[in-house]
Amino acid sequence: MDWDKLRIFHAVADAGSLTHAGDVLQLSQSAVSRQIRALEEGLDSILFHRHARGLILTEQGELLFEATKAMTRTLESTAARIRDAEDEVFGELRVTTTTGFGTLFLAPRLPALYAQYPDLKIDLMLEERVLDLPMREADVAIRMKEPSQADLIRKRLMTVNMRLFASAEYLRANGTPAKLEDLADFRLVSQNITSAQVSVGAQLIRELTARPLRSSFTVNNYFGVLQAVLNHLGIGVLPDYVSEDFPDLVHVLPEIASGDIPVFLAYPEELRHSRRISAFRDFVVEEIVAYRRGRQS
Repeated sequence: MDWDKLRIFHAVADAGSLTHAGDVLQLSQSAVSRQIRALEEGLDSILFHRHARGLILTEQGELLFEATKAMTRTLESTAARIRDAEDEVFGELRVTTTTGFGTLFLAPRLPALYAQYPDLKIDLMLEERVLDLPMREADVAIRMKEPSQADLIRKRLMTVNMRLFASAEYLRANGTPAKLEDLADFRLVSQNITSAQVSVGAQLIRELTARPLRSSFTVNNYFGVLQAVLNHLGIGVLPDYVSEDFPDLVHVLPEIASGDIPVFLAYPEELRHSRRISAFRDFVVEEIVAYRRGRQS
């Protein structure tokens, strides 16, 4: 099978348009169209349904697209391993983690990594969905539980607990709760129960909201909770690592905390020797060591 035709087919299937694929490939629309027709003739199959709004893959086209996606992932992995044979750390690194950890802990620390390796190109993907690392949906993941996928190298980084925080200004204006029952007189700021989050965090919120509350504010991620707390809206349920970067926050009712949340870093076995992965892993470990020292001091 002609590799060049497969490359063009993959671009068309990915773009859903001959014109857009031609722009990516720097080929004319007619040249792209000829290659697709030739591929269909060679396979004796129709690969696309054509209509005014663009192209839709047929069942046969879907099968071929799955194959070309797998080929693309393999080629990208091979190219990464070849590049990583060099002494320098550079190139794209796709990192996936949760919205909370990515925005509140990781992103604020990345300038130090770029200072060390200015030629890195990090693509930070923040979502609660667990991406498939062996299928190369991402290169490295930081997750709030131990990964279950096979063929992964994994390292436990730290343990997180959800706790209660408020701004000093909010507490000056409203007082400070002395016991759990006192929360009824304050505004609770938290993720809403239906939003994606670790189970022990949701359990703590359920326990707190099971009691009468004067007022509440919910949002669907921890970054929103933090912004509300920093702007004196109420007492927020937040991961305890925020205290390192926001020392003006006041830890309220320290006896109240969620269960332990383990934080793991993982990457595919085939990237064991990747210099980019090693540089990122070592950087994150160093930052967490510094974070632990800060908590102990």
